[in-house]
Amino acid sequence: MNSAKLFIIDYTLHGEPKSFIIRHAALDNLTAWYWAGCDAGVERIARNEREAAKKLDRAQMERKGIANVKWRLAST
Repeated sequence: MNSAKLFIIDYTLHGEPKSFIIRHAALDNLTAWYWAGCDAGVERIARNEREAAKKLDRAQMERKGIANVKWRLAST
């Protein structure tokens, strides 16, 4: 059985509010920042575990204009 849930991630990119929905098994702050970076086009979507280790940290994301990343479970 699929245990993935829907999450809403809100963030700002250069001061402009952005939002998207993602299906994921579990979400935490680090993962939310990563997916916000992917949505903004500054992160690459990892194809395997080796690529996943090259994620930008929060300070690097903020220098690229991403801020205020917040996430929540989408209500059904």
